[in-house]
Amino acid sequence: MTVIDFSAFIGRLATASGETILPFFRTSLSIDDKSKTKDFDPVTEADRAAEAVMRRLIKASFPQHGIVGEEFGNEREDADYVWVLDPIDGTKSFIGGFPIWGTLIALLHKGSPVYGMMHQPFIGERFSGDNGSANYKGPSGERRLQVRRCASLSEATTYTTSPLLMNERDRAIFGRIEQGARLSRYGGDCYSYCMLAAGHVDLVVETELKPYDIAALIPIVTGAGGVVTTWEGKPAQGGGRIVAAGDPRVHEEALKLLNG
Repeated sequence: MTVIDFSAFIGRLATASGETILPFFRTSLSIDDKSKTKDFDPVTEADRAAEAVMRRLIKASFPQHGIVGEEFGNEREDADYVWVLDPIDGTKSFIGGFPIWGTLIALLHKGSPVYGMMHQPFIGERFSGDNGSANYKGPSGERRLQVRRCASLSEATTYTTSPLLMNERDRAIFGRIEQGARLSRYGGDCYSYCMLAAGHVDLVVETELKPYDIAALIPIVTGAGGVVTTWEGKPAQGGGRIVAAGDPRVHEEALKLLNG
């Protein structure tokens, strides 16, 4: 079975999760804090309900597949095909009423992300990719995604969700990127990577990511012609400290600053 055979099913997962999440958005929903430290790590009823819906669909259609999810843990993660789910990436934006969050759905084959989708049901946007190509579908129609050329960091627009999510050392290192970039902005979560794939952002630098935060975004960015690695230049699907760039020249320059 090829990746193409799964694309329609991934669309079903996106539709089902979106229909589950939207009734909760911009309502007085209950919020729990998953963090065991002073850092606020919110989770809502919408997160749990959406992941539960996707898990049920996967188990009914592909019982032999594994599942890695943010809210309900891992099952059969050593299977050839593994689904990696983040029902709401950007929960802090979600609970604030801002529509810069999305559902991340990744399919791994033998440990490597081969297909990914970011679905934003409130706006009605879907970004998808299979490493070879990437596509957008939304209110403005459908189109291929393509990163933009950017010769150097000094010409780049860079994003990170928040420097406050970084430890003190990594925050200082990230400061080198900010000093060298033309424009540095905060916020975005998964949207930053999709805007990079769409050619509106040049560089995204993050730390402390989990596999479900990044797995779905890798095939989208690479399919649009971009590069995603760890700060050390290694494969990124395991999470950690991540750098994504639209132009390999900016990626190389960023790695030198991050490891200098």
